[in-house]
Amino acid sequence: MKSSRRDFLKIAGVSALGLSAGTLGFLGEGAQAADALPTAQDFAKPSNAKQWGMVIDTAKLDDATMKKCIDACHATHNVPKIEGKQEIKWLWTDDFHATFPTEFPTYLSDDLHHRKFLLLCNHCANPACVRVCPTKATFKNNEGLVIMDYHRCIGCRYCMAGCPYGARSFNFRDPEKFIANMNPLYPHRTRGVVEKCTFCVEKLAQGKLPLCVEASGGAMVFGDLEDPKSPVRQILKDKYAVRRNPAAGTEPSVFYIL
Repeated sequence: MKSSRRDFLKIAGVSALGLSAGTLGFLGEGAQAADALPTAQDFAKPSNAKQWGMVIDTAKLDDATMKKCIDACHATHNVPKIEGKQEIKWLWTDDFHATFPTEFPTYLSDDLHHRKFLLLCNHCANPACVRVCPTKATFKNNEGLVIMDYHRCIGCRYCMAGCPYGARSFNFRDPEKFIANMNPLYPHRTRGVVEKCTFCVEKLAQGKLPLCVEASGGAMVFGDLEDPKSPVRQILKDKYAVRRNPAAGTEPSVFYIL
């Protein structure tokens, strides 16, 4: 009995980390087509880190691969498809100047000028969004992930103003009607709530990689920045990489190899 209760609490705890808003919808119409519900056994060997981080080798990503990454993320996490200024995005692309607004190369190569870059929450080591949130709806967990408790979000958007990377989106409207194929295994958010990338915390809890990393064909590498033997540290040891807007002092955990 004790073991069963512990297993239940383990699953419930993962759900609370970033999955705590909206309607769970386990009994929705999409349930039959969805993957099987994870069991306690799926959470038996979680991935752990002191500070999760990512390295993106931008030269290895083409438009088709980036779309595959975005589709995998948005479809699984029920990110609504809304056009225009009210767009909701966890993973998106932009050009060099929008990605690295503090970089002013004298002679930017044609390749970089025309290249698109994959953008997401940087899960900063020193996140401004956490400091400005008045309700502690945004917080850092003990693995360096910047997580949201959507139930505590009051929609003040201070976090959006504090984030120097535009990584957060606000639900001006009920997002449910803009989700074409609802994933019943992941809760959608509600009107008046901010949302963003979670580094797939629910996958990490099952010992898996983030969906975008899986879909990237090796162009994106994930691991513990505090572990010198981790894949991300091994790449950063060999190749020069930059971070977005380092002058902001937030210490982003996403690195870009140009």
